[in-house]
Amino acid sequence: MANLRIMVEDMKKTALIFFFALITIVGGQTIDELKEDNKSLDTNKVLMPEIVHPKVNQVVAGIISRFHYEYSGKRLNDSLSSEIFDNYIKALDYNKMYFLKEDIDRLEKYRYVLDQFLYTGELEPAFDIFNTFKKRLNERMPFLFATLEKDYDYTADDSLKLDREDAPWAESIDELDKIWLKRIKYEKLNRILNDTPEEDIVKGLTNRYKNYHKAILQYKSEDVFQLYLNSYTNVMDPHTSYFSPITSENFQINMSLSLEGIGAQLRSENDYVTVVKIIPGGPASKSNDLFADDRIVAVGQGDDGDMVDVIGWRLDDVVQMIRGKKGTKVRLDVLRAEDAPGMPSEEVVLIRDKVKLEEQAAKKEIIFIEEDGIKFKLGVIDLPAFYIDFEGRRNGDPDYKSTTRDVAKLLEELKEEKVDGVIIDLRNNGGGSLEEVINMTGLFIEEGPVVQVKKQSGYIDVKKDPDESILYDGPLAVLVNRYSASASEIFSGAIQDYGRGVIIGENTFGKGTVQHLDNLNRYLPGVQERLGQIKITREKYYRITGSSTQNLGVKPDIEFPSSVDPEDFGESSRPSSLAWDQIRTANFKKFQNLNEFIPELIRQHDERIQKDIEFQYLIEDIETTRKAREKEYISLNLDSRKAEIEKQEKIKEERDAEREKRTGLKLKEKEEVAAGEDVPDDDVRLVETGHILADLIQLSKDKYSVK
Repeated sequence: MANLRIMVEDMKKTALIFFFALITIVGGQTIDELKEDNKSLDTNKVLMPEIVHPKVNQVVAGIISRFHYEYSGKRLNDSLSSEIFDNYIKALDYNKMYFLKEDIDRLEKYRYVLDQFLYTGELEPAFDIFNTFKKRLNERMPFLFATLEKDYDYTADDSLKLDREDAPWAESIDELDKIWLKRIKYEKLNRILNDTPEEDIVKGLTNRYKNYHKAILQYKSEDVFQLYLNSYTNVMDPHTSYFSPITSENFQINMSLSLEGIGAQLRSENDYVTVVKIIPGGPASKSNDLFADDRIVAVGQGDDGDMVDVIGWRLDDVVQMIRGKKGTKVRLDVLRAEDAPGMPSEEVVLIRDKVKLEEQAAKKEIIFIEEDGIKFKLGVIDLPAFYIDFEGRRNGDPDYKSTTRDVAKLLEELKEEKVDGVIIDLRNNGGGSLEEVINMTGLFIEEGPVVQVKKQSGYIDVKKDPDESILYDGPLAVLVNRYSASASEIFSGAIQDYGRGVIIGENTFGKGTVQHLDNLNRYLPGVQERLGQIKITREKYYRITGSSTQNLGVKPDIEFPSSVDPEDFGESSRPSSLAWDQIRTANFKKFQNLNEFIPELIRQHDERIQKDIEFQYLIEDIETTRKAREKEYISLNLDSRKAEIEKQEKIKEERDAEREKRTGLKLKEKEEVAAGEDVPDDDVRLVETGHILADLIQLSKDKYSVK
């Protein structure tokens, strides 16, 4: 299960885990300072494995072959060896910007022997491949810095292929130079569109590549070993990972209940540090100015510290630029999730602070929906995570925080306020405590199973609601999106299977696996130094119907359009994710059959959103983003790119004018007005969920005992 504080996952690249963005560092360095710092780094140093690495390599391979859910009792083969090879190459040079074809041809000798070497502890391939990459990077730097000084013709009808994952490797230095010329032109053009002065453009990009070069030069043997070993574990499945001693230490720090930072989960993907999730109660959440899927391109300290370009950096190096003390300021330059390639970035200013458990607790609000001339009073419970204060419970604190206790209290309050129905909002809820999701589901059902857990041995543990009573049996809707994962999928799946409520929104993430964290020192007791940890998949979740949530997720009864492409985000987007399967159905009794109402609910929903201007805006934006992402090439013509930006700005201005006309309020004034019946809610998905629940209430008046 995902931990309450963080959900450690490896999304695309091997070897990179995400942390809370918590960071501190002095302001950005000048070029001269960077040059001076680099003097102390050995550019030509050839890295070699440490003495203990072969043994750790063998131990990790042994643990996986013995305990992994899918691969226990199985040995690696040539096919998996080939995948490990490709993973490692991609982790170093995803866009094929450094290696030459001759390098890959020479390194091909390792493609089908890595499976054998993992069991023997042979690490020559790992370090040979890395040292070759480092050599090519060293050779590339002089050309890059010379290219940054060039003047470019932005009137030419030229374009760049951004994603080179499937492109062939460059045959020669000259061919690679041409690829880089276009890349630098693209990066300079982006800064021109951001109105960056010419001298700052050159300085900024020079800093980017000098910092990136410096980061690679600072790699230690442990870094290379972790990168390589995670190229192996990622072939097993996306959630099995090796943590080096330092990474393991950071992981434990981030597991604490009170953290100082910006309150965001990050991952590294295709050279960008991307926001996975905003942590409720943290600075990013309170600012309402940083969102899931935003890409961080630069980091600055305080009011006037230099913005340091971090594109292409390792995730943990960027973390060391964002971590900091409570009350200090960090500035992030971000590309918005919905922006097409080449759109201008925006600056987000955050004050670092503690992220506390109580600030992540469930919250309620009342919304009013009018449907067919009838006003409905609906309660909304926003649940950001399935949390529990283990320490408080262990110490006997009578007021310790837990999801079930908090939601039960809110439900009692909503019943006293005589709401007509309840919406549980699980959007962006990445999971949490298995115990809590089982207990919370029990608030809405009388008794019965909630989830089935199949262990590596084949044993199936049916987890049941421990309480035979039902706290709330009134009309219920559950709102989910693509970022609803793990425990969220257990809850929404159970509610759907029991016919207890209607599920609305986007298809969920599809994480149906369970990981265990194991300390490697227990397998090598004679070794005094810390060896790190392994996080390994050992179990799978199944719905009470027997269907796995793995890959498939939970499909809503009424689906909303999604800005997230399932091919880019979600369990099914990962090549190594475990397959969906099915086990026997658990013994359970349906609460009621809501399927008879679903066709009519969908019909009314479709009819309503055709007339809903804000919902149509949402659909238009999603379609615009989809088309932009489908483009293989991006224009390098200044006028063409300006026209694209002006078009988007004009659309925004027209919408703002229409909203002002429709509501009678300017946007700034609207933000200052307290939420109320007469002010339209900007959350169009929540509002439409309210309408759907109102429809359900009218269609099923005789089904519920609580109003």
